[in-house]
Amino acid sequence: MKIRTGFGYDVHQLQEGLPFWLGGIQVPHTHGALGHSDADVLIHVICDALLGAANLRDIGFHFPDTDPEYKGIDSKKLISGVMRLLRERGYEVGNIDSTICLERPKVNPHIPEMQRVLAAVMGIAEDDISIKATTTEKLGFVGSGEGVAAYATVLIHKA
Repeated sequence: MKIRTGFGYDVHQLQEGLPFWLGGIQVPHTHGALGHSDADVLIHVICDALLGAANLRDIGFHFPDTDPEYKGIDSKKLISGVMRLLRERGYEVGNIDSTICLERPKVNPHIPEMQRVLAAVMGIAEDDISIKATTTEKLGFVGSGEGVAAYATVLIHKA
Protein backbone atom coordinates (compact mmCIF):
# COMPACT_ATOMS: atom_id res chain seq x y z
CA MET A 1 0.00 0.00 0.00
CA LYS A 2 1.27 3.49 -0.88
CA ILE A 3 0.72 6.08 1.88
CA ARG A 4 1.16 9.85 1.50
CA THR A 5 0.65 12.79 3.84
CA GLY A 6 -0.32 16.37 3.14
CA PHE A 7 -0.52 19.67 5.00
CA GLY A 8 -2.73 22.72 4.49
CA TYR A 9 -2.80 26.24 5.95
CA ASP A 10 -5.11 29.13 5.14
CA VAL A 11 -6.30 32.44 6.59
CA HIS A 12 -9.21 34.70 5.76
CA GLN A 13 -10.08 38.18 6.90
CA LEU A 14 -13.34 38.51 8.84
CA GLN A 15 -15.76 41.21 7.77
CA GLU A 16 -18.98 42.37 9.38
CA GLY A 17 -22.22 41.41 7.63
CA LEU A 18 -20.93 38.42 5.64
CA PRO A 19 -22.21 34.88 6.21
CA PHE A 20 -19.68 32.75 8.10
CA TRP A 21 -19.14 29.39 6.40
CA LEU A 22 -16.98 26.92 8.26
CA GLY A 23 -16.68 23.20 7.66
CA GLY A 24 -19.54 23.24 5.17
CA ILE A 25 -22.08 24.84 7.52
CA GLN A 26 -23.13 28.40 8.19
CA VAL A 27 -22.08 29.35 11.71
CA PRO A 28 -24.05 32.19 13.35
CA HIS A 29 -21.78 35.21 13.79
CA THR A 30 -21.75 38.96 13.14
CA HIS A 31 -18.73 38.56 10.83
CA GLY A 32 -17.97 36.23 7.96
CA ALA A 33 -14.82 35.33 6.06
CA LEU A 34 -13.92 37.41 3.03
CA GLY A 35 -12.88 35.56 -0.13
CA HIS A 36 -13.57 34.82 -3.79
CA SER A 37 -15.60 31.72 -2.93
CA ASP A 38 -17.69 31.34 0.24
CA ALA A 39 -14.30 31.58 2.05
CA ASP A 40 -14.74 28.38 4.08
CA VAL A 41 -11.25 28.30 5.58
CA LEU A 42 -11.61 24.75 6.95
CA ILE A 43 -12.61 23.22 3.62
CA HIS A 44 -9.84 25.18 1.89
CA VAL A 45 -7.10 23.78 4.15
CA ILE A 46 -8.43 20.25 3.77
CA CYS A 47 -8.44 20.69 -0.02
CA ASP A 48 -4.85 21.95 0.03
CA ALA A 49 -3.70 19.13 2.29
CA LEU A 50 -5.35 16.49 0.08
CA LEU A 51 -4.02 18.00 -3.13
CA GLY A 52 -0.54 18.31 -1.63
CA ALA A 53 -0.56 14.69 -0.48
CA ALA A 54 -1.34 13.57 -4.03
CA ASN A 55 1.22 16.02 -5.51
CA LEU A 56 -1.55 17.89 -7.33
CA ARG A 57 -0.49 21.44 -6.40
CA ASP A 58 -3.05 23.54 -4.49
CA ILE A 59 -6.62 24.77 -4.45
CA GLY A 60 -5.75 28.00 -6.29
CA PHE A 61 -4.28 26.02 -9.18
CA HIS A 62 -7.44 23.96 -9.70
CA PHE A 63 -10.01 26.61 -8.73
CA PRO A 64 -8.36 30.00 -9.42
CA ASP A 65 -9.80 33.15 -7.87
CA THR A 66 -9.38 34.82 -11.25
CA ASP A 67 -12.09 32.55 -12.74
CA PRO A 68 -15.59 34.04 -12.40
CA GLU A 69 -17.00 30.48 -12.34
CA TYR A 70 -15.79 30.18 -8.74
CA LYS A 71 -17.06 33.57 -7.51
CA GLY A 72 -19.14 32.88 -4.40
CA ILE A 73 -19.01 29.10 -4.97
CA ASP A 74 -19.96 26.75 -2.16
CA SER A 75 -16.66 25.25 -1.00
CA LYS A 76 -18.35 21.85 -0.66
CA LYS A 77 -18.28 21.80 -4.47
CA LEU A 78 -14.53 22.43 -4.37
CA ILE A 79 -13.84 19.56 -1.97
CA SER A 80 -16.06 17.30 -4.11
CA GLY A 81 -13.85 18.20 -7.07
CA VAL A 82 -10.72 17.48 -5.05
CA MET A 83 -12.08 14.07 -4.02
CA ARG A 84 -12.81 13.29 -7.68
CA LEU A 85 -9.20 14.18 -8.61
CA LEU A 86 -7.85 11.94 -5.84
CA ARG A 87 -10.07 8.99 -6.70
CA GLU A 88 -9.19 9.29 -10.41
CA ARG A 89 -5.61 8.61 -9.30
CA GLY A 90 -6.60 5.70 -7.06
CA TYR A 91 -6.29 7.47 -3.69
CA GLU A 92 -8.61 7.27 -0.70
CA VAL A 93 -8.55 9.31 2.49
CA GLY A 94 -7.14 7.58 5.55
CA ASN A 95 -7.81 10.43 7.94
CA ILE A 96 -7.92 14.20 8.33
CA ASP A 97 -6.71 16.14 11.37
CA SER A 98 -7.55 19.84 11.40
CA THR A 99 -7.43 22.84 13.72
CA ILE A 100 -9.44 26.05 13.43
CA CYS A 101 -7.94 29.15 15.08
CA LEU A 102 -10.71 31.59 15.97
CA GLU A 103 -11.36 33.78 18.98
CA ARG A 104 -15.14 33.92 18.49
CA PRO A 105 -17.65 32.49 17.93
CA LYS A 106 -17.00 29.28 19.80
CA VAL A 107 -16.58 26.47 17.28
CA ASN A 108 -16.82 23.38 19.49
CA PRO A 109 -20.64 23.18 19.51
CA HIS A 110 -20.63 23.03 15.68
CA ILE A 111 -17.95 20.36 15.19
CA PRO A 112 -20.24 17.29 15.06
CA GLU A 113 -22.37 18.89 12.33
CA MET A 114 -19.24 19.88 10.37
CA GLN A 115 -18.00 16.28 10.59
CA ARG A 116 -21.36 14.95 9.33
CA VAL A 117 -21.52 17.39 6.42
CA LEU A 118 -17.90 16.91 5.33
CA ALA A 119 -18.09 13.11 5.61
CA ALA A 120 -21.22 13.03 3.44
CA VAL A 121 -19.73 15.35 0.79
CA MET A 122 -16.38 13.51 0.73
CA GLY A 123 -17.79 9.99 0.92
CA ILE A 124 -15.74 9.05 3.99
CA ALA A 125 -16.53 8.11 7.60
CA GLU A 126 -17.21 10.85 10.14
CA ASP A 127 -14.62 9.41 12.48
CA ASP A 128 -11.97 9.88 9.78
CA ILE A 129 -12.36 13.66 10.20
CA SER A 130 -10.89 15.28 13.31
CA ILE A 131 -11.76 18.94 13.81
CA LYS A 132 -10.31 20.85 16.74
CA ALA A 133 -10.68 24.50 17.71
CA THR A 134 -8.43 26.88 19.58
CA THR A 135 -7.99 30.58 20.21
CA THR A 136 -4.81 32.61 20.14
CA GLU A 137 -5.44 34.03 23.63
CA LYS A 138 -6.35 37.41 22.10
CA LEU A 139 -2.99 37.68 20.30
CA GLY A 140 -2.51 38.60 16.63
CA PHE A 141 -5.13 38.99 13.89
CA VAL A 142 -7.05 35.94 15.11
CA GLY A 143 -7.10 37.14 18.70
CA SER A 144 -8.30 40.61 17.73
CA GLY A 145 -11.15 39.13 15.69
CA GLU A 146 -9.77 40.37 12.37
CA GLY A 147 -9.37 36.92 10.85
CA VAL A 148 -9.61 33.16 11.03
CA ALA A 149 -6.87 30.62 10.36
CA ALA A 150 -6.91 26.86 9.94
CA TYR A 151 -4.46 23.99 9.56
CA ALA A 152 -4.95 20.44 8.34
CA THR A 153 -2.91 17.30 7.88
CA VAL A 154 -4.16 14.33 5.92
CA LEU A 155 -3.20 10.78 5.21
CA ILE A 156 -4.14 9.27 1.86
CA HIS A 157 -3.48 5.80 0.58
CA LYS A 158 -3.47 3.84 -2.62
CA ALA A 159 -3.85 0.06 -2.64
